Amino acid sequence: MIPLQMMKPFIMSLKKINVAFIVVTMLALSINVKAQRPDPSTYHSNLDTSRIRDIRERLVQLALQNPGYEVSDRKVNIADLELRKAKGSWLNVFSAQGNLNEFSIQSTTGVSGAQNIYYPRWNLQATIPFDFFSQKNNDVKIARENLYIASAEKNEHFRKIRAEVLTKYEDFLMHKEKLELQNRITSNLLQNYMQKEKDFEDGLITVDEYDKAYATYGEQQMRRFEFQRNFNVAKLDLELTIGAKLEDVLGMK
Repeated sequence: MIPLQMMKPFIMSLKKINVAFIVVTMLALSINVKAQRPDPSTYHSNLDTSRIRDIRERLVQLALQNPGYEVSDRKVNIADLELRKAKGSWLNVFSAQGNLNEFSIQSTTGVSGAQNIYYPRWNLQATIPFDFFSQKNNDVKIARENLYIASAEKNEHFRKIRAEVLTKYEDFLMHKEKLELQNRITSNLLQNYMQKEKDFEDGLITVDEYDKAYATYGEQQMRRFEFQRNFNVAKLDLELTIGAKLEDVLGMK
């Protein structure tokens, strides 16, 4: 039997090795956890678009703040985290456990003074299945493909939103121009009708000419109401898409 005093250097070296291994393992775990922290989302509900000179790009950036695009953005973040998780899952094969009792806390008893030490104090284990490397490799590939899919869906959603916003903005401009043109036409017909009304009172024109001027003005006035309604709807539709008032974005009055 080997005396306990002769075993002390060996025991101390085992302690140092065990402690060093635990420190390295914990360091690797901390690095892996740090690497798995999610990147901040590109979604910002309070995006400052005042510096964007192109009004169309400003509208697109505002539209990208809608909840639908936020979902696509966060799906990309989730897929990225799943990829990092798959890359770091190799640490699952390692496990460590320790024995904590009165003998491991203090090496001597209070009565006899004999040392009661149970070995090993630390149990280190590594279990590697036969398909470990192929399985982990496939998990990483699957996670990477899911990230590509999420990114592609996000890009497709971006293109759709961009096309939708630009189309609605063009519709808004069209209805705005049509309304302004109709306002000028209606204003001219109003002046013509008022002149015809004065001429009719003075007996210079017949009632048929007066009625014709009134009917023409009334018809164009109805068209003006229709164009005003179409303009208002186009404006509301665009504001719903970008989530902001056009007066605030375009400086309209």
